[in-house]
Amino acid sequence: MHLDQPLSDKEFDELDNFLMSDAVGDEGMTMDALHGYLTAITIGPEFIPLSEWLPNVWGLEGDEQPKFSSDKQSERIINLIARFMNEVIMTFEVAPKEFEPLFCVYELNGKEIIDGEAWAWGFWEGMQLRADAWEPIESSSVAPLLRPIFLLGADTISEEDAKLIDEPAKCHKLAIEIEAAIPHLFQYWLPIRKSGVDTIKRDQPKQGRNDICNCGSGKKYKNCCGAGPTMH
Repeated sequence: MHLDQPLSDKEFDELDNFLMSDAVGDEGMTMDALHGYLTAITIGPEFIPLSEWLPNVWGLEGDEQPKFSSDKQSERIINLIARFMNEVIMTFEVAPKEFEPLFCVYELNGKEIIDGEAWAWGFWEGMQLRADAWEPIESSSVAPLLRPIFLLGADTISEEDAKLIDEPAKCHKLAIEIEAAIPHLFQYWLPIRKSGVDTIKRDQPKQGRNDICNCGSGKKYKNCCGAGPTMH
């Protein structure tokens, strides 16, 4: 399956079921947390290879790996995650203003409530991978846009801040603010990310078809990103 193909509903459920299973740790990411995590990695100031960010998805200690039933399942799940990330990347490349966080929604007293806590936590975890690189945004004009992400996603907040998220309606409002903020955060880092990509293009040798693919899948380039579109 080529990496530019979005997940089908069946594949989405397959990945969701795996992440919710005993194969991963209790602190493993749910699909909404994973989506937030991948979003932060995608729009942030620096490229982060899959080999670095993937272990955090499992919620396991050290170098411990999920309990895959086989090498085939391992390859399958990692491929689904890579394609899930590629969906995020493609949205920002093609239509960043149309990006929609994968929030949970539930009904409370007849009203639809958005729960963005897991998504925000995932985004915050993605930021921590390059905390120093994210730091300049804190003194920029868009700094306030990170506030709702911090309130819903940070591991530790003050008692005063906790009062801002002690009711579902307050969290609902913050989730809406997060969705509005993401395109602006994307635009803030865009010039820096483009500069980094240009540097990579100049300094790195061309990817050989028999080299290990740069996407981090572990496959040869010709069998991964260098493969042509699959035929149906």
